[in-house]
Amino acid sequence: MRDHPIVISEPDARVLRGLLAARAAASHDQEHLEELRAELERAQVLEPSEVSPQVVTMHKSVQILDLSSGKRQEVILVSPADADVSARRISVLAPLGTALLGYRQGDEVEWLMPGGVRRLRIESV
Repeated sequence: MRDHPIVISEPDARVLRGLLAARAAASHDQEHLEELRAELERAQVLEPSEVSPQVVTMHKSVQILDLSSGKRQEVILVSPADADVSARRISVLAPLGTALLGYRQGDEVEWLMPGGVRRLRIESV
């Protein structure tokens, strides 16, 4: 969980609320979905025109650096239906997608992922 609120565009917030509602009865990933729900509740929700271009939102290309391994990668956050790992389209409901959402270029993110905690730096949005 983060110390400061994330910034989410109003359309992204609407999509996320719908996705979370649709998965409320799911038996798996409830802990992770609860983390996303908590992040959404404390988020600063803004109109798209008010969101800085340096904030990670859905459908933006994001370059990240894994601070432990030194590995760089580029991903795009999308809805689960549009996710395709081979095309670098990561579901916003996946741990990596949730970790990046709402952060800004230059921020460092520490988030529990499958396989343990990862520390990432957002290099560009």
